[in-house]
Amino acid sequence: MEQHLGFPLETIAIFVAVVAFSVWLDLKLHKDSKDISIPNAVAWSLFWIGLSIAFFFYIKIHHGNEYADLFLAGYILEKSLSVDNMMVFVAIFASFGIKGALQHRILYFGILGAVVFRMLFIAFGTSLFGLSTWIEFVFAAIVAWTGYKMLAGVGGDEEIEDYSDHWSVRLTQKLVPIFPRLHGDHFVVHHGHVKTVVEQDSSVSVSREATVYATPMLLCLVCIEVSDIIFAFDSVPAVIAVTREPLLVYSSVIFAILGLRSLYFVLAAAQKYLVHLDKAVAALLFFIAFKLALQASNHLFHWPGFEISSNLSLMIILGTLAVGVIASLLLPEKEENEETDRASPEKTDSNSSVGKS
Repeated sequence: MEQHLGFPLETIAIFVAVVAFSVWLDLKLHKDSKDISIPNAVAWSLFWIGLSIAFFFYIKIHHGNEYADLFLAGYILEKSLSVDNMMVFVAIFASFGIKGALQHRILYFGILGAVVFRMLFIAFGTSLFGLSTWIEFVFAAIVAWTGYKMLAGVGGDEEIEDYSDHWSVRLTQKLVPIFPRLHGDHFVVHHGHVKTVVEQDSSVSVSREATVYATPMLLCLVCIEVSDIIFAFDSVPAVIAVTREPLLVYSSVIFAILGLRSLYFVLAAAQKYLVHLDKAVAALLFFIAFKLALQASNHLFHWPGFEISSNLSLMIILGTLAVGVIASLLLPEKEENEETDRASPEKTDSNSSVGKS
């Protein structure tokens, strides 16, 4: 009979305590709105990775190698899938003219929202597996389709260039009137401030009077959150395909996304060098889909009779990602849009006044 990890209270308590303390420490040390340097971002990225490795060894010691390998495989898969989403965030921030420390503040609240939504998605996804073995084929198809989309570059938010006109932004504008200027690191501003600015600057206008107004910061946060929810529809099934243990799925996903805020600034600087990583991630998704379909076939038809172990899965995931990184370093793409890259700050500044309509 197949054994399950379940929900050991000690492991849950340690996981919650470590995550809560780390989030508090991160917030305390970054409470001032200062630009995040690359060395600082690298240091915090290493901190979160180290924390995840420490939890991996805890699981290894207390629950065995198999569960530890499943946790690590889920963590690495979620982390690698997040790279593509981070590139979308780069475009979103550019569309709203959000820079430096303000990006860090938005990502903080965006990731807190992601923690909550991931919990709901994982609870729903893992419960679906209990309904029927055929659900495994459905999840395999979803994961394979995600891999195809990544290879083909079709669909999703990646094709959008100007997120200031994203449907989530238009919906927010209907619910809350917009003040089309940044006001420090505030997501909303009160009527008194808006009235003063409008009286002093005739070029600034608002659609209607209200008690509070949304700034481009709030619009950007909404767009980031919606993008992450859409991304979760692809990533959560992939991680659940690695292991159906809810505790392992949630802990691996949470450890992965908590480090994304710091990793974002590293990836934003390194994105032009990791040109083949998306292909490696797509190949991983096809592998995960194959593994899930193989498991379903074994359960339903008792064929072909072999399974891919968690240890082998981990080695394939690490090896595939390593190939993607090495290929990016050895076979870099020629820079086609140097002028476009140089012009992007101008485009960013021109878009900083968003939502005037």
